[in-house]
Amino acid sequence: MKSGFSKLLIGFVIGAVTVSGFAVANNSSVPVVKACIDNKSKALFASTNGSCPKGRSAIDIGATGANVKSIAQLVSASVVSIKVSTTLDSGSGSGSIYKSTSSLSYVITNNHVIESAATSGKIEVELNNGDIYPASIVGRNSEYDLAVISIKKGNLPEIPIGDSSSIAIGDAVVAFGSPLGLSGTVTSGIVSALNRPVTTGSSNAESFMDAIQTDAAINPGNSGGPLVDSQGRAVGVNSAIATLGSAFGASGSIGLGFSIPFNQAKRIADELIATGKSTKPLIGISFDNNFNGVGARIVALTAGKAAARAGMVEGSIVKRIDGFKINNAISAIVRIRSHAPGDQVVVVADLPSGESRTYTFNLDSAPALP
Repeated sequence: MKSGFSKLLIGFVIGAVTVSGFAVANNSSVPVVKACIDNKSKALFASTNGSCPKGRSAIDIGATGANVKSIAQLVSASVVSIKVSTTLDSGSGSGSIYKSTSSLSYVITNNHVIESAATSGKIEVELNNGDIYPASIVGRNSEYDLAVISIKKGNLPEIPIGDSSSIAIGDAVVAFGSPLGLSGTVTSGIVSALNRPVTTGSSNAESFMDAIQTDAAINPGNSGGPLVDSQGRAVGVNSAIATLGSAFGASGSIGLGFSIPFNQAKRIADELIATGKSTKPLIGISFDNNFNGVGARIVALTAGKAAARAGMVEGSIVKRIDGFKINNAISAIVRIRSHAPGDQVVVVADLPSGESRTYTFNLDSAPALP
């Protein structure tokens, strides 16, 4: 395994064991947040002044185990454990109930959790109450490491959805999942960093994440589980961890966990549910992976695509995208992938002549790989 943030390999598919209830691990540095819980729906709402209207009760969320337990009790029913069995091996992961009709429920998880069963094998989903249902793959997106599976069980509690673009460094977060197969595990921490460029997977099937970094303990088996904010709303999909490598002992949490922003996951999940396929933004640039300078060097432009239409020049070095410094090809790809097709981007590049030029254009759309 390579060290650092530019290349983080996934090791999240672990054999499952079953444990009932919740294991709540708490970080005492998490700030207390005042919130209101609806007495009927049990949904959480922000409280601006610590008081709540009629029909809602005030609770504290944050610095004590009891308060994190409040989030666990509210969100846990929307979190599932996933077990995958094939002729070659078996593994486990996590997911969250994204949408539920009267007869069918859709679960968001990581592609790497269920991809071994894409052609053959069995996927089972265990609900919070212990009930187990066979699952089918609705669609996969290996380039974002996301997937949607479904079970024939309706009227299940959907995960409350937050806005991942509104979170900030230092915000309290809670991670749900089944690390090492231990279902119902909840850990808390803070947002340690945002817009962290992270790649996972193999060279043939790389996923690029504009990741949320958190110190909430995330371990093998947490993959696909939700990262929620201080109001119990999903802001991320837990996907990867950084480890010290086998030379330093067994892999496990060292306080460097990474989640896919839920805004991205939601866009892709909606497409997969609607059509079984999803899209990605396309800029039409091939970058030089061997370039050792600061920035991303353009080796080729695709004729007729966004960058070529904007007049970008081969041999130029991309320095900034949307104001973010670009250190290498990976950070450039991640920055583009953070967008949806059709979004406008602002790219600053140094031309081969040395002149700096700013380009503003809209991204194209391309099919994403399953």
